[in-house]
Amino acid sequence: MITKSGRFAIVFATVLLLSSAAFARPRWTEQEANSWYQQQPWLVGSNFIPKDAINELEMWQADSFDPQEIDKELGLAEALGMNTMRVFLHDLLWQQDPEGFKARLDQFLSIASKHHIRPMLVLFDSCWDPNPKLGPQRPPIPGVHNSGWVQSPGASALQDPSQYPRLQAYVSGVVGAFARDQRVLAWDVWNEPGNRIGTDKQDSKNKKETVAILLPQVFEWARSANPSQPLTSGLWDGHASEWGDSTKWSSVERTQIEQSDVISFHNYEWPEQFEADIIALQKLKRPILCTEYMARAVGSTFDTILPLAKKYHVAAINWGLVVGKTQTNLPWESWQHPYIEDQPPIWFHDIFYPDGHPYREREVQLIRDLTGKP
Repeated sequence: MITKSGRFAIVFATVLLLSSAAFARPRWTEQEANSWYQQQPWLVGSNFIPKDAINELEMWQADSFDPQEIDKELGLAEALGMNTMRVFLHDLLWQQDPEGFKARLDQFLSIASKHHIRPMLVLFDSCWDPNPKLGPQRPPIPGVHNSGWVQSPGASALQDPSQYPRLQAYVSGVVGAFARDQRVLAWDVWNEPGNRIGTDKQDSKNKKETVAILLPQVFEWARSANPSQPLTSGLWDGHASEWGDSTKWSSVERTQIEQSDVISFHNYEWPEQFEADIIALQKLKRPILCTEYMARAVGSTFDTILPLAKKYHVAAINWGLVVGKTQTNLPWESWQHPYIEDQPPIWFHDIFYPDGHPYREREVQLIRDLTGKP
């Protein structure tokens, strides 16, 4: 049942959608998308946050932005032959200081370019803490995976249509500032839209329904900046059996598939499922980018997944580069069972220890072999 405020949100959302759509470029055709992809190398990289940041806010705020650490860690990625990183932004950074945020993002892109890395930038994210706050961020919860990551927009903004113009200003502002910047690979407009993992009891009411209304607008806001880079939002809730059959798409999945210039997806499963997902998505006749994979304890490893990605010429962006405050070397289930006295028998995500030496030498050699890095 939709409340009175919910009906207002729908009407307000529709007005914003119509007003922005009039100025937005169309979605790329299959030919345009594939032409863009043919000009790219095989895209390999990580979801990136430096070891001294617990979340997107700590990575980017002026008091904690650390270009020296970013430079060092992107140097590790370059040495593996990686050529992209997936990097999360946040709407509150724009609200706090748009010019300062743009300046730091420009500095980050210059550092990445020095290492021959072109990042994919993520605008919104539905995962983990729904109550983001500017300023100093809390320390990690001992023994818990990604204990300080925050959603964008937070629950209060997501449920308040009066804040949507602010969200629109953020999207059009940041995309517009870098719409023609060759250092940017692509825009991921929303990570796992509608996901309720991690802090479910505190999360937004009617979150999936609200996100389903807002997501098409976010695509249009980004497209209205006329970016030269492709837009996407990664499929994550389901598998090949749903994604290959349009009659089974949810409203969010339909928006993701029909509005994305290039198709992206997440897969943390065994290689058989990874390959099945690729084969199903090939029916869409667009470039395919896997923007999250590699969780050793549940069967997704570099050894099995990366060769398949190369075989099908699918972009491969694993979760995590250097272990740090996010503690994503710990498994998801550490939210229920923190690893305080003991450590898990195997790392979940991440490639390097904080001092830069690899968790598993064979893995880094495999990545170098497949990317052709001497």
